[in-house]
Amino acid sequence: MTETQIIELAAIFIVVAMLYSSVGHAGASGYLAAMALVGVAPEAMRPTALTLNIVVAAFATWRFRNARYFDAKVVTPFLLGSIPLAFLGGGIKLPSHIYQALVGAVLLCSAAYLAWRAFSNTDQRDEIPVAIPVWAAPPVGAAIGLLSGLTGTGGGIFLSPFILLMHWAGPKATAGISAPFIMANSIAGLAGGLVKGSFSFATIPYAATPLVAAALLGAFIGTWMGIYKLTNRWLIATLSLVMSIAAAKLIGVTF
Repeated sequence: MTETQIIELAAIFIVVAMLYSSVGHAGASGYLAAMALVGVAPEAMRPTALTLNIVVAAFATWRFRNARYFDAKVVTPFLLGSIPLAFLGGGIKLPSHIYQALVGAVLLCSAAYLAWRAFSNTDQRDEIPVAIPVWAAPPVGAAIGLLSGLTGTGGGIFLSPFILLMHWAGPKATAGISAPFIMANSIAGLAGGLVKGSFSFATIPYAATPLVAAALLGAFIGTWMGIYKLTNRWLIATLSLVMSIAAAKLIGVTF
């Protein structure tokens, strides 16, 4: 990566981490979109996104836990299904064109979710009691875990809208569930990839340290925004547009 690309990515990662962490996410799909736009090699995208995800999700988990929006008893059933499948997915090395198409599809889903989040009244709803069926959580976690391992995302971009649409929890409680879910899946996905040899730490760009610092700065701002309801729907809508462009770019190269 050139110095210009590093500066561009660091600036984007601050915004991505800020926006995503405000809703309990770590930003993997946003990092993937940014790396696609600046031309990072596909083999470096997944381990880099997972590394950033672990750091940001760990920080978000700590912040939402301190704010009393984290409950291990609620998160654990999802993790029982997701962690083995995320490990399995992380160990699968997909052909470049298939990986790009899959990530593109994930980004399109993420863009749609962000657009819905920006223009709906989700963040204005009152918190509701958490009511997640114990029988439903493991299979939901398993399906999302496999996809998260395959694509290098933590799965929160799918888990959060599902929980909200099913009325299983309110926005802040959902954020408190998503952050540890993403952290655990990202660790499992990275471990699976390293054990199975689908990627290595050597594929992570040398610029990872400043990029991690940028993501942490964004997470510090974003979690504060999320806890105190200081979201910005137009920034989220703009990020949705950027992710749509990156998804179109990724999907376009496969045809």
